Amino acid sequence: MTDFYDDLESRDPADREAALFAKLREFLPQVLAGAPGWARLLKDLDPGTLKSRADLAGLPVLRKSDLKDLQEKHPPFAGFTIGDAADFGRIFMSPGPIFEPMGAGPDPWRAARALYAAGFRRGTVVHNAFAYHLTPGGFLVDAGLRAVGCTVIPAGIGNTEMQIDVIAQLKPEGYAGTPDYLKVLLDKAAELGKDTSSIKRGLVSGGALFPSLRAEYAERGISVLQCYATADVGLIAYESEAAEGMIADEDIILEIVRPGTGEPVAPGEVGEVVVTTFNPVYPMIRFGTGDLSAIMEGPSPCGRTNTRIKGWMGRADQTTKVKGMFIHPSQVADVGRRHGELGRLRLVVARDGEQDAMTLQAECASPSPDLADAVATSLQAVCKVRGSVDLVAPGSLANDGKVIDDQRSYE
Repeated sequence: MTDFYDDLESRDPADREAALFAKLREFLPQVLAGAPGWARLLKDLDPGTLKSRADLAGLPVLRKSDLKDLQEKHPPFAGFTIGDAADFGRIFMSPGPIFEPMGAGPDPWRAARALYAAGFRRGTVVHNAFAYHLTPGGFLVDAGLRAVGCTVIPAGIGNTEMQIDVIAQLKPEGYAGTPDYLKVLLDKAAELGKDTSSIKRGLVSGGALFPSLRAEYAERGISVLQCYATADVGLIAYESEAAEGMIADEDIILEIVRPGTGEPVAPGEVGEVVVTTFNPVYPMIRFGTGDLSAIMEGPSPCGRTNTRIKGWMGRADQTTKVKGMFIHPSQVADVGRRHGELGRLRLVVARDGEQDAMTLQAECASPSPDLADAVATSLQAVCKVRGSVDLVAPGSLANDGKVIDDQRSYE
C-alpha cells in the first residue's frame, strides 16, 4: 500500500473541494483587512459569495509578470503581505527583481509533502544543492526536509569539486537540486575517481526533468522524482512513485486558465497555472504563475486523489527558466542597454546534452571577439546564468517581437 504523508491525500475529492472553499471564505477577511494591495485588487469582493470554482473564476488574476512593476510602485511588496518585517524572518530577491517574504511556520512553502512522496524519511541525509543566496530555493527545500526529519547538507550551488568531496565523505542518500546538476556532480565525481554511490534518491525542481535524464539516473540506481514550486506560492504539485503526472498540493486551489485571461480551460487543454494559497504572511489569491500545464483526468494510480497536472510545459509569456533561474525579456533588454553597438537581440534556450544552454544572438555591424566576451560577461551578470554570445549581421533576426526563444522540447 502507498505510504501517504497524511490522510488528506486520499480524501474524497468533493470533501476536499468543500474544505478548501470553506477555508477560503474564512481566510479572505483577514487578507482584505491586513494587506492593502489585496484590498485594492479585490475591493468589491464579498468573501461569503465564494462557494465554487465558478465563483472564484470571477476574481481577477494577479500575474507574476505584473509583480515587478507593482512592487516598484508600492515598495517593497506592493501591499500583498500581512504584517511587517518582524513577521517575515527572511526576505528574498528573485530574478526580476521580485521580492518575497518567507511565510510563517516550520515549513512555510509546504515542501515536506513532495519530499515524503519522493521517499525521504526521518534520518535520511540529504545533499541540498538548491541556492541559499538571496533566492529562496535552498531554504524552501531545507525547511521541508527538516519537517520530514531529514538531516540536511546545505551545499547550495557552485564549488562542484568541494561538493563531491562532501558527498564522498558524508555519503548522503538523497539529493535535492536542479535536474541536471546531479548529472554534473556524478560525471565529475567519476572523472575524479570519487565515490558518490550513496545517493539513491532525488527530488528535483527548477527545470524540466527530461525523460532521457530520468532514465540515465535510473540506470545509475537513483530514483529521481520532481516537484513544481515557486517562491511566491510554495509547493504547487509533485510526483509520486507512479510518475504519472504531478499531484496538486493539499493546501492550495489550483486552476488552469486560458493565457492572458482568468477563464478556466477544460481538462487536457494547455493553459496558465493559477494558484490560490492560504499563507498568513504572503497570501496569494488567483496568482498567475506564467507557467503552462494541463489537468489530467482521474486520480493517480498511487491512490492520491487530488487533481493531477501534466507538469511544467513552458511559459505563457516569454519568460523562461534556465538552470533553475527565471530569465525575463526585460533582462535581455538590460544587456542590450549596456552595449550600444548592439541592435536587435534574441536569447535562444536549448539543450546541450542533458543540460540547459542559452545563446544570446545580437545584431551588430562591427562584431569582434572582445565585444562578444564583454556581452557574455554582461549576460551572466544580469541573468545570473552563463551563456554564449553570437554576434550576427544587422537585419538577420526575425522582426517578430520574440525576445526569448525556448527551443527545448517538453514532450
